[in-house]
Amino acid sequence: MADAAQSAPPAAATLRTSRFKVPGEGSSVLISVITVIVLLGGWWGITAAGLIKPLFLPSPQAVFTQFYEYLTGAANDKPLWDHFLASMMRVFSAFLLACLTAIPVGIAMGMSRVARGIFDPPIEFYRPLPPLAYLPLIIIWFGIEERPKILLIYLACFAPLALAARAGMKSATQEQINAAYSMGASYMQVIRHVILPSAMPEILVGMRIAIGFGWTTLVAAEMVAANVGLGQMVLNASNFLRTDIVIMGIIVIGLVAYLFDLLMRVIETRIVPWKGRM
Repeated sequence: MADAAQSAPPAAATLRTSRFKVPGEGSSVLISVITVIVLLGGWWGITAAGLIKPLFLPSPQAVFTQFYEYLTGAANDKPLWDHFLASMMRVFSAFLLACLTAIPVGIAMGMSRVARGIFDPPIEFYRPLPPLAYLPLIIIWFGIEERPKILLIYLACFAPLALAARAGMKSATQEQINAAYSMGASYMQVIRHVILPSAMPEILVGMRIAIGFGWTTLVAAEMVAANVGLGQMVLNASNFLRTDIVIMGIIVIGLVAYLFDLLMRVIETRIVPWKGRM
C-alpha cells in the first residue's frame, strides 16, 4: 500500500497537468472560423443598417463586386492578376535575397565576436527605422525603377532574419556540443550537425516574421513611381476615395501573407518536427 501511494501522482500535480493541457488544432481552427463568420456578419449588419456611410465602410457586397471586376478584367484598371504578380515578384525577390544574405550573416554573428561587432551596429541602428524614413534616400541613390522597390522590401526582411539566425545559434546546449566532440566530430561537423539543426526553428520563425515585414513594406515600396502592384492599386484607389477598392486590396494582401504563413508552418513541421516536443 505504501509503494502504491508513493507511485501515484499527487492530486495537485494531476490538476496542474490537466489545467495546462495544450488545446488541439481542431478546436482552434473551429474557433477561428467562428470568429471570421462573426466579423463578417457584424460588418454586413453595420453596413446594411446604414450606421456607417459607404465612403468610410463599404458593404461586403460592394467589396466583392470590386474583387470580381478586377479578377475578370472588367474594372477600369489593370486586372488583379497583373497587380498580384507584380507585387509577388517584388516581395519574394527581396525575401529570397534576404534569406541568401541575412541568414549567413546571422550565423556568422552567432559564431564570431568579430562578425557580431561588424554587423550588429548597422542592423540595430536601422532596424527600428520605418521604411518611409529612408525611402527618400533610396530614391536619390537608386532612382525610381524596380531596384529601389526591391531594396526597400529587402531591408525590411533583412534585420529580422539576421537576428533570428543569430539567436538560433545559441539554441544548442553545451552538453550536445560536448557530446559531438567526444564522438570525434570536428568543428565544422559540430556546426553542421548540431548547431545548425538546433538553430533551424529560430531561423524559420525569422522567415515568417520577415515575409510579414515584406508585405507590410509593399505599399511604401510601390509609392516609388509604380504603375502596377497591389500596393499601387490601394494607393491609387485612396486618391479617388474608392474605399471599396482599398479594402479589397487590403484583404488580398492579408490573405496572401496569411497563406504564405500557413505554408511556412507546414514546412516548419517537416523540417523541424521535433520543435515543441523537447
